[in-house]
Amino acid sequence: MTANKNYLIFVVDDNKILNRVTTEHLKKNGYFNVRSFFSGEECLDSLKKRLIPDIVVEDYNMTGMNGIDVLKAVKKKHLQTQFIFLTSNDDIEIAVNTIKYGAFDYIVKDSMSMEKLVYKIDTLSEFLQLQKNNTQAGWLKIALIIVVLLAIFLSAYLYFVLAA
Repeated sequence: MTANKNYLIFVVDDNKILNRVTTEHLKKNGYFNVRSFFSGEECLDSLKKRLIPDIVVEDYNMTGMNGIDVLKAVKKKHLQTQFIFLTSNDDIEIAVNTIKYGAFDYIVKDSMSMEKLVYKIDTLSEFLQLQKNNTQAGWLKIALIIVVLLAIFLSAYLYFVLAA
């Protein structure tokens, strides 16, 4: 299965250079639906405009809100939004807390972090697509069961009405 590259991705990093590098790298790798934000507050403001990301790639240390604050605020209303932290903070306790609060992954910035990020987003995209397919298949099964039950009920009703 190939990754779905149409998911809406937010990049949230107050370092304008790293923000642009991350955004451009994702676009170069086929993720064209990428929005860039320079603070957690700016990211949260976009949610008020009904712009709901599928994936948020964010730094942990930012001016104002930190990454966990943004994660908690978004997850409070949009549980399906997935988070990948891309940060220079290599504190294991912070990494564990991000996962505890629902982050998909925590990547420490290094010379390979952009490649790791694309790999993680590809993996996450495939997971989200499978999840979507399973949900659709589940609804289809429910609809089929209802149709079969209605057919059985109608058949039984007609049998007893015609037999009387």
